[in-house]
Amino acid sequence: MNKKIITVCWIAAVVSLTGILYSFTERGTIKPLKWKTGVALYSFNHFSFAESLNKADSAGAKYVEGFFFHKLGSDFGDHSIPALSNEEITKMKTMLSNKGLQMKSLYAGNGKNLKEWLAYFDFAKQTGVEFLNCEPEKKDWNLLDSLAGVYKIKIAIHEHAKGSSYYWHPDSVLAAMKGRPNIMACADLGHWVRSGLDPVKCLQALEGKIICLHLKDLDAANNLKANDVAVGTGVLNYPAIVRELKRQNFSGMAYIEREGNWDHNVPDVKRALKYIASLSASN
Repeated sequence: MNKKIITVCWIAAVVSLTGILYSFTERGTIKPLKWKTGVALYSFNHFSFAESLNKADSAGAKYVEGFFFHKLGSDFGDHSIPALSNEEITKMKTMLSNKGLQMKSLYAGNGKNLKEWLAYFDFAKQTGVEFLNCEPEKKDWNLLDSLAGVYKIKIAIHEHAKGSSYYWHPDSVLAAMKGRPNIMACADLGHWVRSGLDPVKCLQALEGKIICLHLKDLDAANNLKANDVAVGTGVLNYPAIVRELKRQNFSGMAYIEREGNWDHNVPDVKRALKYIASLSASN
């Protein structure tokens, strides 16, 4: 065969193969999630702030979510976040920095009045918290949207289970968001399942509006008395959940929230972080 013909055929084969590989890479590979994973310090609520940071660090977390009613321990006069002085807030920031941890959010619950809401926003501003997880009354929706705009700190609506929270269903969360650009969603997957909802469908209903996730697992679905178990060992279909989050290109915060085995749950949190990392990296 003529050498020129052989060369042309070889080049054509390489180009064809390259095209096939390029097509497979572009169309067949799912990129890992860009989410930031960590732990909700509520998982360690039996312990002081300093001890909870030690546990988060031991579990391999880099990001944490605080909670307003945490009994912070003797380093902070045995009071909680709303009572912190400026000096104590500085101490808290130093403790976080020394552990290489970032507090991206705070569970603030439901402020009773403007003074309480302002205290949460001021704390967030001083500590670099990016959003507040809340379950506010309807009368405060416009107030919070306004404050969030002024402070440049988002509000994330958190859900508890049916019967204990107005926000147990995504429709209620969407109602709070309507016309309020600074109100987003914190998707608590376990409470959705506890309430008999499909977490994948709930994520789809809130697509583009989710700022963070609370990752937990249960021993039963559609059961308000279901027990919390380690993530990946219960009834939640995490492979399907992660596939949906990949489809949405979710890039927010995802916190392990282990509400059980309270005094010895660091290994559970550590395994959960590794488990969701492996799901994120897989196809």
